[in-house]
Amino acid sequence: MNAPASAPDEHADNTGKNERDRGGSTVTPGDQGGSEGDRRITQEIRKAVVDDDKLSATAKNVKIITNDGVVTLRGPVKSSQEKTQIAALAQRAKGVKRVDNQLEIATK
Repeated sequence: MNAPASAPDEHADNTGKNERDRGGSTVTPGDQGGSEGDRRITQEIRKAVVDDDKLSATAKNVKIITNDGVVTLRGPVKSSQEKTQIAALAQRAKGVKRVDNQLEIATK
């Protein structure tokens, strides 16, 4: 059986985001705290996000970075509802001091 015809070659241009992330002022996964508490917070939030059947696959792949109890959420989501829901799940995790919601609503 033949493979389905592929869509025109469309590549995402993430140049601007990559330059922003290299600047040092943006939190990236490399900034994840190494303490047991920070790792536990990130794991608890990730589990809550993955277990939420209302969230899209895109939303389930956001970056969750915890450092000294401060959680940064980054990446695309499909709607403002997903953005709000993920932030609420993060805020509920035990030990979270603050949530910095940098999630972006993806546009087509």
